[in-house]
Amino acid sequence: MSKIGILEKEVANLIAAGEVIERPAAVVKELVENSIDAGATHIDVAFVGNGLDLIEIRDNGVGMTREEALLALHRHATSKIKSAADLTAIRSLGFRGEALTSIAAVARLKILTAPADAVAGTLIKVEGGGGPLVETCGAPAGTHVTVRDLFYNTPARKKYLKRPRTEASHIVEAVTRLALSHPGVSFNLTRDQRPVFTTTGRGELADVIATIFGREIWEELLTLKIEDEAVDISGYIGRPSLTRSNRTLQYFIVNNRYVKNPTLLGGLESGYHGLLMTNRYPVAFLNFRLDPGEIDVNVHPTKLEVRFSREGDIRRALHHGVADTLGRHNLVPGVRPKFSSGPGPSPSKALTVPMPAMGTDARWGERVREDSLGTFSAPPAPISPGGGESFIGGWSGKPGGWKT
Repeated sequence: MSKIGILEKEVANLIAAGEVIERPAAVVKELVENSIDAGATHIDVAFVGNGLDLIEIRDNGVGMTREEALLALHRHATSKIKSAADLTAIRSLGFRGEALTSIAAVARLKILTAPADAVAGTLIKVEGGGGPLVETCGAPAGTHVTVRDLFYNTPARKKYLKRPRTEASHIVEAVTRLALSHPGVSFNLTRDQRPVFTTTGRGELADVIATIFGREIWEELLTLKIEDEAVDISGYIGRPSLTRSNRTLQYFIVNNRYVKNPTLLGGLESGYHGLLMTNRYPVAFLNFRLDPGEIDVNVHPTKLEVRFSREGDIRRALHHGVADTLGRHNLVPGVRPKFSSGPGPSPSKALTVPMPAMGTDARWGERVREDSLGTFSAPPAPISPGGGESFIGGWSGKPGGWKT
């Protein structure tokens, strides 16, 4: 008898789910990316507690027919690519066709979807990777995905999750990254039926920054724009007085995809050479536009990391752009030009949305830190205002200031 055998489909799906769906935030990320790829301009994201009990994603995208929805539940079923050649120039967020299958293997999944011109919609229910139950019913155009009881059939996975508040913060961070990457999409995020943030979808990165992070951060930013032969870079960088004790507020968006890359980190931070205190890191919200054929996004299970074919050129362009931008402005703490002539993001109509209180993170209203996975988590006890942690133009000594 052979010692080697082919795994059953259910076992293979559970293994694959372990690579893609490691925590509730991964479910949110994968489903929202599907919504964006479907052309949605408005996306509602709602979850309860830490996301294990309930996650809901509702969009106004193109929706799916009955046949398409059933096909989407098969592994490696995707509309994003057709051949191996497409992998060399990926333009969509998703492309592997693994998300829905992986989620269905470890949760109770319900999909309600309909194309805009459909007379009726399709409702599909799947539990633990079993066979789908399909119904025809009324549905608005778009897709509404409900995920309940995540990891109910893999209890060992739950042991490795963090505290509920930490897992919730991972979800908030996942949606934050997607909102920054797609300012033209309106996001409405709620937790336990309470609003976390709502973006306008007007296409202005400055509006998203102000809405999510608050006016205090927004007013400390400098506009950066670089047009280089290798890459075009636009966005905002913080004054040297706006720093963090970690890289939590460094957002790099490459062709509308949030990524982590040492080349971009190096280019940004080298541009601040001599301007920052030891162990302090700058704030940045930067968009990079380059030929999709010069990026490899198929190097990480969650597509978080990318490789550039011209890393040296991109790093040099970013370094010089940051250094030149900082060199053109008055960087003395406490001296701020008016917005009508200042370097910060230009106010837009979107700033009529309610702004969070000065000195708070709009998502939590309290101190945040970066954990070992590089995402937000809120500690149980606030730091003392006298701790001197804030370096936004110097510590004001007032309670409630933004603390890193």
